[in-house]
Amino acid sequence: MLDRREFLSALAALGATAATPGASQTKSRFASDPFSLGVASGYPRPDGAVIWTRLAPDPSRGDGGLDPTAIPVHWEVARDDRFASIAASGTAQAVAEWAHSVHVELNGLEPERWYWYRFFSGDAASQTGRLRTAPRLDALPSRLRFAFASCQHWEQGYFSAYRPMVADDLDLVVFLGDYIYESSRARDHVRRHSNPEPYTLDAYRMRYAQYKGDADLQAAHRAFPWIVTWDDHEVDNDYANDRAEDGMPPEQFLLRRAAAYKAYYEHLPLPASMRPSGPDMRIYTTVPWGRLANFYLLDERQYRSHQVCPTPTGRSSVVDPDKCIEISDPQRTMLGAAQEAWLDREFSNSRAAWNVVAQQLLMAQMDRKPGNGRRFWTDGWDGYPVARRRLLESIATRKLANPVVIGGDIHMHWVSDLKVDFDDPRSPVIASEFVCTSISSQAAFAQNDAEEVLRENPHLKYGRGDQRGYVRAEIGGGRFSAELIGMETVKVPVSESSVLARFVVEDGKPGPQRA
Repeated sequence: MLDRREFLSALAALGATAATPGASQTKSRFASDPFSLGVASGYPRPDGAVIWTRLAPDPSRGDGGLDPTAIPVHWEVARDDRFASIAASGTAQAVAEWAHSVHVELNGLEPERWYWYRFFSGDAASQTGRLRTAPRLDALPSRLRFAFASCQHWEQGYFSAYRPMVADDLDLVVFLGDYIYESSRARDHVRRHSNPEPYTLDAYRMRYAQYKGDADLQAAHRAFPWIVTWDDHEVDNDYANDRAEDGMPPEQFLLRRAAAYKAYYEHLPLPASMRPSGPDMRIYTTVPWGRLANFYLLDERQYRSHQVCPTPTGRSSVVDPDKCIEISDPQRTMLGAAQEAWLDREFSNSRAAWNVVAQQLLMAQMDRKPGNGRRFWTDGWDGYPVARRRLLESIATRKLANPVVIGGDIHMHWVSDLKVDFDDPRSPVIASEFVCTSISSQAAFAQNDAEEVLRENPHLKYGRGDQRGYVRAEIGGGRFSAELIGMETVKVPVSESSVLARFVVEDGKPGPQRA
């Protein structure tokens, strides 16, 4: 039997609400800084973007240390960092149902320019954030500079890679999953999670609050607008649709997933269209940057088929595809039928000069067995080879201009040629792939193993996992350029960064080339 507190937590996770008091008058004072989790912007459009904050004077508590009343939050957007020229302003209500988070969808701004924003509540003022609006849909800007990153485990390292990123001249940040980690993993921890593995809404809120309290992460959110997708650790390691890693019954796992999805929305600058309803939350979308580029943000967790040939405990594994015949079942999907159809339509309708598929995983085939025979990891795209072929065939059939796939998850830098048939040396290269290493999470395997994988898979052009970091990219001048950034170490709060390798993709010539 659930007690009343657990029952209300389950209701909240499913999006149900009990009656709450109406909006209160602004409190004159907070016990401590209510803007402890910082500010953020995201999803830029030609006329606006989303700006975000969450009131949490005590972030160690699931309720943020606030009573369950609505609190007015005033916001301002200015054309200059001194706020001498106010472009827009208003007041939003921060309500307990959504953890006193605020998501303001700005409109009426000018395209392709920088703005500054801030929030006020009671006697408190937030720090100032900065956002850039997108170009007009019919505009052709000369360049787009962005960074992409993934996998930031609190315990395994400091988020110091955001320091060089903040110093970069960027328009946008793309985050590709594992914004938090639900579990304590691996070794050599430099700091500890403050609460056990989360299963309830309050517990996920506390986990997000701990991560959002990181000063380097906050600085990166203040500096640039972000667009984001999730991977598995925002909910549960290697989860697939309604299947948990540890055999939890589906109906129980969906309660957990609902709690995790709600906390995800509450802590990121997402538009209202992405607000979850219980265990369902649509986050896949297209973000255009004029006629220069389209970003296609994919969701590879919520709708996927369960992994095949699991271990006796139900976990994903590395298998011989000749012995695991289910792996080639044409009914199996990574994206789900609706998202697959949507993506094919988006490819068909695209008029962008460059098309960036932003997703979580390494898409290129990776045979992990040297010599004869093959071994594939079932949680990645290698576990869904027919679905991957459908996606790549869609790119080829639609003649998508300059397709570039970006990914994360594997905690290593990888650069690849993408083909419809990886086993046929004559199969043409149809797209380019760049996978970023992790912000702090430890590498998937040792560097000498990466060298062996490169020898076994000729379409993989580069692989390195001994350093954490991100990728800095630029589109302009008829090329896509990528710099693979590595940190000297993430075991100390401040470290040096360097460019490990540079690659370019020339207009009309799929396949990355070493710069």
